[in-house]
Amino acid sequence: MSTFPITKRGAEQLKAELHRLKTVDRPTVIQAIADARAQGDLSENADYDAAKERQGFIEGRIAEIEGKLSAAQVIDPGTLDAGGRVVFGSTVDLEDEESGKSVTYQIVGEDEADLKLGLINVGSPIARALIGKEEGDVAEVQAPGGTRRYEIVAVRYE
Repeated sequence: MSTFPITKRGAEQLKAELHRLKTVDRPTVIQAIADARAQGDLSENADYDAAKERQGFIEGRIAEIEGKLSAAQVIDPGTLDAGGRVVFGSTVDLEDEESGKSVTYQIVGEDEADLKLGLINVGSPIARALIGKEEGDVAEVQAPGGTRRYEIVAVRYE
């Protein structure tokens, strides 16, 4: 299995979710299954079916997170020194050349991406256009509405 990049914050979030699943959600669903079994006939017991389905989801998510954490290459953006270039984990201030609108993005792993928070997936078109560029460069991004040009105003590692 190949490794994939994730920021230190993203790895901590996955570890927290894994801990919650194992210490809160799993015991809760096990109790729900036991309670449903105590009601008798399982063939027509909707509570039992729902609890078993939930248990399957929880166990699947635990396995998924454990697999991701074992294959993760954790990168701490605060320790990066890329000489001002845009790399995984860097925070980039951009200005849209057409509208003049400013926007800030941090390039993160797939599981961490959340556009509302300014976190973009390293595999996204805009991140791919930014990687390797420096402050003052212009990145051209192929968007559904046509090509967009963004000037890189600043690159930070935080």
